[in-house]
Amino acid sequence: MGSLFMVFKADETAIVLIEFQNDFCKPGYPLYPGIEAVLNGYKVIENTVELVKVARSKGVLIVGCPIVFESDYKDLGLDFGIKANVKKLGVFRKGTKGSEFIDELKPYVDIYVEGKRGLDGFHGTNLDMILRYRGIKNVAIAGFLTNVCVESTARTAYDLNYKVIIVKDCTAAMSWEEQRYAEEKLFPLIAEVLTHKEFLERIK
Repeated sequence: MGSLFMVFKADETAIVLIEFQNDFCKPGYPLYPGIEAVLNGYKVIENTVELVKVARSKGVLIVGCPIVFESDYKDLGLDFGIKANVKKLGVFRKGTKGSEFIDELKPYVDIYVEGKRGLDGFHGTNLDMILRYRGIKNVAIAGFLTNVCVESTARTAYDLNYKVIIVKDCTAAMSWEEQRYAEEKLFPLIAEVLTHKEFLERIK
């Protein structure tokens, strides 16, 4: 165990926040009911605020990665599956309150990624360029959905040879079954799975 224990240098580490937007995170918005159980069960918002507040004070880069579409969804692409649901519910539309990052996290975000239109935070965005320009080697990922956009982003980060960390109590899926499966079966193949406190303890 000792040989596998890795310290993360703050100036080589970034936290990528996937879709911490009102449409997901706040009561009264369309996607909130789907993740409410895991979101509140894990205290995801509270944990993530502590995560970024402490990490940023240590010199970790905080990257916001929202998904935002044109108001008429002409840039949606394939109108199928989870994207079809986005259009049906009218979420993540540019210029709406629902598409904005939650107020609790805004003070801690150093830079926002633009161009995310699908599941993977790297696809169609400048995320990789931002990370490489800053000399980042370790990428910690938090956000939604655990087994969809978080997983897709983590897979690409792994393929791009970043050290990937999933901050599990800063993520939420639509059921505990999906959450646990991602944490226990999927993520260990490509990432280290830690709580926010475990992650923070290893930042130097």
